[in-house]
Amino acid sequence: MLGLFVRAPLGGIVACGYRLRGMVDLPFKAIAITGNPSPPLRADLQTAILTGTATKVAINPKDADLTLEITNDVNGREILAYNSNGQISAYRLNIRVGFRAFDAAGAEVVPESEIYMTRDMDFSTSTVLATDVQTQQFLTLMRKDLSVQILRRVAAAANSPQARSF
Repeated sequence: MLGLFVRAPLGGIVACGYRLRGMVDLPFKAIAITGNPSPPLRADLQTAILTGTATKVAINPKDADLTLEITNDVNGREILAYNSNGQISAYRLNIRVGFRAFDAAGAEVVPESEIYMTRDMDFSTSTVLATDVQTQQFLTLMRKDLSVQILRRVAAAANSPQARSF
């Protein structure tokens, strides 16, 4: 009886189509990452592919069903606000990633695209070291989110009927 009470809510969650956030349905067996991604972005993309999909990461693009080319990867920080003393009180962190994807035959699956993400961060001159650590944590989380968003765009383009008509 206790097992029934435990399994019933789990069965309801599965029946409604609930999936973990990181899961992406990619119709490819292997993906190669090329271009000029920063080492952290490359690692985050590989982790997202290996943990959130049934797809493998190919070292050589010739062994891949899909080649994901990162055309640019730019991190930036701009001043967002000043306090009454004229000191910086907030920054805006941003990451811009340009990419495109094409299959083994060279057909374009995702045309040249760009994802841009920003995050606002408070700043205090009394906690500069903590702010540096917080900045790195924010950038890490933003890169992980961008990696999953890139894979979702690739999956949506690959699964759309228009992508197959090219």
